[in-house]
Amino acid sequence: MLLLGLASGCSTLKSWMPGVLEGEDNAAPPTALTPVEKPVELTRRWRRDIGVGLDEFNLNLRPAVRDGRVYAADREGRVVAIDALSGDELWTVKTGAAVSAGPGVGEGLVLLGTSNAKVIALDADDGTERWRAEVSSEVLSVPQTDFEKVIVQSADGNLTALAATDGESLWIYDRSVPVLTLRGTSTPAVQQGVVVAGFSNGKLVALDAEKGLVAWEASVAIPQGRSELERIVDIDGDPVIVGGAVYVTTYQGRVAVVELRTGTLGWKRDLSSHAGLGVDYAQVYVTDENSHVWALSRDTGAAAWKQDKLANRKLTAPEPFDGYIAVADYEGYVHLLSRYDGKISGRVEVDGTGVSVQPLVVDDVLYVYGNSGKLAAFTLE
Repeated sequence: MLLLGLASGCSTLKSWMPGVLEGEDNAAPPTALTPVEKPVELTRRWRRDIGVGLDEFNLNLRPAVRDGRVYAADREGRVVAIDALSGDELWTVKTGAAVSAGPGVGEGLVLLGTSNAKVIALDADDGTERWRAEVSSEVLSVPQTDFEKVIVQSADGNLTALAATDGESLWIYDRSVPVLTLRGTSTPAVQQGVVVAGFSNGKLVALDAEKGLVAWEASVAIPQGRSELERIVDIDGDPVIVGGAVYVTTYQGRVAVVELRTGTLGWKRDLSSHAGLGVDYAQVYVTDENSHVWALSRDTGAAAWKQDKLANRKLTAPEPFDGYIAVADYEGYVHLLSRYDGKISGRVEVDGTGVSVQPLVVDDVLYVYGNSGKLAAFTLE
């Protein structure tokens, strides 16, 4: 995790675990793995190498799946389209950009954000570059699409809508950020003309995608404490819209549910998370700052179970996968936890350099992208 000082004279600080600054030795060690009894078997369907992967950066380069294709990008700007069934490469392009987020897919485009404040749009069919547009600062969240628009949230707190046809700027929602924040930006959730974005002051905002007008604003967490470090309440985990509700986490704050139509805050639970969450038909799954995984009731927020045997392994956000929850760790292992009691039920190694991007499940296939660029697809026996 990185802390980013945005005021003049502030510096960027890197930490081993949340709240522990580089150079200190008081971080709890990662829990050692023990064998899984009668493990669930995962079958690897295929594996591809996607360039340099994250290249030792903490980047949101989660693959995207659309229309039977998997799209993936690496830090050096290589973008690959892969047949989701066979793993065969369909096309590859080298954009030459320092990619920091993406790909997003929609409106016939594959979209990338860059460290030098650019958004790049490629044709989803063949990878041809369609346009490049400039936004206000580095893009650390995945560009989203809705109704012929590309929605981009940049690191300075701005939310920008671009025309999907040519990248023309349509509107900008300007939001200031605190003096000290985590280095990261949650990806906005977009659904049928509504854009829901989380910000580093603990607020969740819904905007009209057409003109960028604010529909509502909700305070998920309120900064508390004497120091700027204590007052960090970033929403870095992506908000998730399911069934007319928005589920969201904050660092040093809460997990909460907000009504999509009105912004009314429903249940809330004190729980610190920067990794994010996953949602299924009954429960919300959260990886907290200590790499404990929680299952909470969607209706009440009550805890159904807590899995702490992977503590301090820098787990990703959870991803529901059939009867299990998939999380990945800093050593490159993917762990399957039972949806019903959190028991560790399976494990597979994907990338020895680690996995920091949330696994992805589409059509009963689990996709995992490792830090060094190894992309693998798995199914359950």
